[in-house]
Amino acid sequence: MTRGGSPPDGRSRRGLIWRQITVNFQLTDEQIEFQQRCHSFAVEVIRPLAKQHDREQTVPWEAIKAARDWGLHGTDFLMKMGSDPEGLFGVIYAEELHWGCAGIALAISASSLAAAGIAASGTPEQVDRWVPECFGTGDDIKLGAYAVTEAGAGSDVKSLRTTATLATHGGTGEATGEWILNGTKVFISNGGIADVNVVVATVDPQLGHRGQASFIVPKGTPGLSQGKKEDKIGIRASQTTEVVLENCRIPGENLLGGREKLDRKLERARSGQRGGSSNALATFEITRPMVGASALGIARAAYEWTLDHLEGKSDEHGPLAEQQRVQQVLADVATEIEAARLLVWRAAWMGRNGVPMTGGQGSMSKLKAGDVAMWATTTLMDLVGEAAISTDCPLEKYFRDAKIYQLFEGTAQVQRLVIARMQRAERRSALADVVEQAPGSAPGDEAEAAQQAAAA
Repeated sequence: MTRGGSPPDGRSRRGLIWRQITVNFQLTDEQIEFQQRCHSFAVEVIRPLAKQHDREQTVPWEAIKAARDWGLHGTDFLMKMGSDPEGLFGVIYAEELHWGCAGIALAISASSLAAAGIAASGTPEQVDRWVPECFGTGDDIKLGAYAVTEAGAGSDVKSLRTTATLATHGGTGEATGEWILNGTKVFISNGGIADVNVVVATVDPQLGHRGQASFIVPKGTPGLSQGKKEDKIGIRASQTTEVVLENCRIPGENLLGGREKLDRKLERARSGQRGGSSNALATFEITRPMVGASALGIARAAYEWTLDHLEGKSDEHGPLAEQQRVQQVLADVATEIEAARLLVWRAAWMGRNGVPMTGGQGSMSKLKAGDVAMWATTTLMDLVGEAAISTDCPLEKYFRDAKIYQLFEGTAQVQRLVIARMQRAERRSALADVVEQAPGSAPGDEAEAAQQAAAA
């Protein structure tokens, strides 16, 4: 499918430069082989371990080690993800592993969020030093954690209360170059067991998210400890805890991006200059399609199990799979899954190819897929009936696992706010283009031209 050509005057439309674009929905041979390998791993390794680790809420170290052996974990794997020009390796991986078990899949992949935080904010030297430490090498398995969320400051990143202050010499009051971190992070994946913690903290509370910075806090740092371990309804194989920082002192070189970059950022904010989004928000924008793909894996697993479950079953009206009331539900679920996957793949492609998501496409992908997963698992449980509430029924676990995908890395409500605001800004930009390029227009004609464009 192609979309070619451009407006006669070469204008942009809805913030995108029109050019010849070829859209091909067929996966390449390499992508198909990778998809099959991920699915085989989910079938052979993840599914047999899922029930035990869900019941006991234990870290699936054997699955993480197996993922390394299969070439699905580690820095080499990250490099493979970055080699795909379509950007689909990552979302294929997330969907297939979460089809196996969302908790185990998250335990395997959560370190990638910490690595993404380092890559988004760190210097080249910091990336080379710390990203490998999020995974380890060979048989030495290591983990990373991305510590942002706080009580009262989940989706509202600008309200973080964890502080980072420059340490000073007691006698002279001069800065030592070290940083002291204080605060408590909550609901942190790999909390308490991570070898590398990427902690987002406030340096200047008056500046909101523009007064924040990201820091590397290695395992064993004095003042770093694990707080409460959460007893969750879903994704129970992924350890989720508080991360407590009490006068946690780290060297200045552990400030991601370096001191000069932070000082310039703070100066711009204090002088009123416009700035970009926070490092945390930038990291989440990169990972939202992956989160959407993860939710898709749960929805697809629930749908496929229901299809298989209904085959051969009948009631007084005949075979269940042939009844219109059942077919209506199955058709709706299948359609919603496919629609969500297209949004996820589009956002992943845009992110990989540097196409600005000016209309909130990243948020759309996570929002739609998360809502589909929750709706699909609920709807399919209703279809199956009372048997679905038994812990022996896989739908019960899929239902529990699905909910978190409407909550973490930005709740569904926050995603809607982001999308609405970005859509509004994009529309304003489009109207401004019309006004600027209207033949013979003058500044006083702006309102009239904008009204005409909106009416058109």
